[in-house]
Amino acid sequence: MPLRPSARAWTVWAVGLAAYIVAVLHRTSLGVAGLDAQHRFGIGAGALASFAVLQLLVYAGLQVPVGLLLDRFGSLRLVVSGGVLMAAGQAIMATTDHVGGAVLARVLVGAGDAMTFISVLRLVPQWFPARRVPVLTQVTGLAGQAGQVLSAVPLAALLAGPGWSTAFFATAGAGVFVAVAAFLALHDSPERRFNTGPAVTLGQVGRDLGDAWRHPGTRLGLWTHFTTQFTGTVFALMWGFPFLIAGQGLHQETASALLTLFVLVGMAAGPLIGVLVQRHPLRRSWLVLGVIAANAGAWGLVLAWPGHAPMPVLVVLIVALALGGPGSMIGFDYARTFNPPRRLGTATGVVNVGGFVASLLSIELIGLILDARTGGAATYDIGDFKVAMSVQYVFMVLGVAGILRTRRLARRRMAEEGVVVRPLREVWADRRGLAIARKEKAKA
Repeated sequence: MPLRPSARAWTVWAVGLAAYIVAVLHRTSLGVAGLDAQHRFGIGAGALASFAVLQLLVYAGLQVPVGLLLDRFGSLRLVVSGGVLMAAGQAIMATTDHVGGAVLARVLVGAGDAMTFISVLRLVPQWFPARRVPVLTQVTGLAGQAGQVLSAVPLAALLAGPGWSTAFFATAGAGVFVAVAAFLALHDSPERRFNTGPAVTLGQVGRDLGDAWRHPGTRLGLWTHFTTQFTGTVFALMWGFPFLIAGQGLHQETASALLTLFVLVGMAAGPLIGVLVQRHPLRRSWLVLGVIAANAGAWGLVLAWPGHAPMPVLVVLIVALALGGPGSMIGFDYARTFNPPRRLGTATGVVNVGGFVASLLSIELIGLILDARTGGAATYDIGDFKVAMSVQYVFMVLGVAGILRTRRLARRRMAEEGVVVRPLREVWADRRGLAIARKEKAKA
C-alpha cells in the first residue's frame, strides 16, 4: 500500500463517514425527542427508556453476526443495507402514534445502526497505510458524532417548529441519501468494489468467534469500550436532554448548546488521543483509565453539588463525558492489533458489544429509578436525577475490574510472544537516571 493515500481513498472514507454521521443522527434522535415522545405515546420514563434499551439491545445483539457478515460480504453491502433500514425505521416513527409502531421503528434503527459503524471502520485499514490507522480510527469515531449535533440542533428545531412527522421524515430522507451515496461511491478495497470472503460455515463461525474471544486483548478491548463509552451514550442517547432541562432547569437552547459542545470537544480530543495511541501503543490502558477517572470525577462533582449545578460545573461534566468517545475507540485498536485481518470484523463486533450493553442497562435502570421516585409522571426534579444517575458508578467499577484483569492477561500473552511491557515506575526511573547522566555530562 502506498505511503500517501490517494484522492480516491479520501473519497471512500468521506462517504463512509457521512453514512456514520447519519447513523448517529438516527441513534440519538429519540433522546432529543424524549419529552415529546412521552406526550405523544402517553408513556412514563421507564417505557421511554425501554425504547432506547430495545434499540441498543438490537444493536449490541447484532454486533457479532454483523461482524461475521462483514468478514464475508465487505463494507459496501452492509453500509447500504444499514442506511435503508434506518430510513425505514424513521419513516415509521414519523407516522405512528402507537407504541407498537414506535417499537418497530427503533428495532429497525438499531439493526441499521449495527451495520454501519464497524463497516466504516473496516474501510480504514483497507484504504490507508497502517501508520495512519489509529488517528483515522479516532477521527472516524469522533467526526461521526457530528450526527449528534444534527439531532441536538436542526432536529430539535424541527420538533419545536413543524412538528414530529416533519422531523422524522427529514431524518428518513437523510438515511436514503447516504444509502444512495454509499452505493455509488464506496469500494471495499482499492482492488475490488465488492470484496467477498469465503463462505461462512457454522464451524468457521465458531472457530473465529472462539479465537477472538479467547484472546485477552479482545476482551481488554471489550471492557475498554464497556467502561469508557456508556456514560456519554446514556447522556446523548436518552437522559442528557431530560437531565439538563427537567433536572437542571435549563432552556432547550442552552441544553442543545451543551450537547453541541459535547460533540465538538470529542472531535477535538479524538485526534490527540489517536496520536498518543500511535506513539505509545504499550500504554493505551493508562489513557483509558484516565478517561474513566475524568468521567467518575465529573459526575461526582455534579451529583454532590447542592441543588442545581452552576454552568461551569455542567461544562466540566460535558467535557469529561466527551472524552469517553475517543477513549472507547482505543478498544477497537486493541481488536485490530491483537487479531489477524481475517477475523477483524468478528473481533470488532465483540468489542462494540461492550459499551452498548452497559448503556442499555444504565438507561433502563435510570428510567426505572425515575419512575419509582415520581410514580411514572414526567415531573422530575434534580433530586430524582441525582439518585438515578448514580447507578452509573456500578458499571464503572465493574468495567475497571475487567480492564485490570484482562490487561494483566494480555501482557502475559505478549510476554510469551517476546513483547515485554515494563512497569511505568521502571521506565520513569530509567528516564530520570538518563536525565541525571546528561546533566552530569554537560557539567563535565
